[in-house]
Amino acid sequence: MRVAVVGGGKVGYYLAKTLMEHGHSPLIIDADEQTCAYVANDLEIPTICGDGTTIEVLDSADVSHCDAFVSVTGKDENNLIACQLAKKRYQVRRTVAKANNPRNVSVMKQLGIDIVVSSTDNIARLIEREVDTSAIKQLLSVNEGESVISEILLPENYKLHGKSLSEIRFPDDAIIISIIRNGRTLIPRGNTELNSHDKILVLSTSKALSSLKSALKLPDHIII
Repeated sequence: MRVAVVGGGKVGYYLAKTLMEHGHSPLIIDADEQTCAYVANDLEIPTICGDGTTIEVLDSADVSHCDAFVSVTGKDENNLIACQLAKKRYQVRRTVAKANNPRNVSVMKQLGIDIVVSSTDNIARLIEREVDTSAIKQLLSVNEGESVISEILLPENYKLHGKSLSEIRFPDDAIIISIIRNGRTLIPRGNTELNSHDKILVLSTSKALSSLKSALKLPDHIII
């Protein structure tokens, strides 16, 4: 997943680092040359030096090919403008803005920002849940968000139709709890097959969701 992050300060830096650790491809946009140089050297990721609220800079960052756009500068108005441009001009699927003033959260949502957070602790997790795992509906958070129980509806003409669970290489931190087929609940075993239109419940760590989606060969365009 390619993610543009406006703001290379403490929040942006650690967000980019976390996204990299989860296997994604972040890039940083920041107006300060020293900040860009530090991020580029330390994280070895693309950096664009410039104002993230301008079309010229966003063009340079090739934002139209990003899966998500995040703005975490210290100014709420800049975060709002940058995200609005990403959504309306570049059709980025998900925009995330940091609201430094909690009072601005509802206003920013009303003005078209997909996700607005006043606390930055879970931005990376929010991005993954809303974008990279869009085929997965998360039902329950476990252990303060470390793990989740998710519901996945397998599509028509599913690529793994007829494959048994023992033939699929699941992430170590994910396990299928149950399969609902034609209104019946099945307790899965190694020889249980997956079929199109099955609804499966999975327990996994939050970090394993992206790998789980790949293991199940879910198409990116499915939104549940």
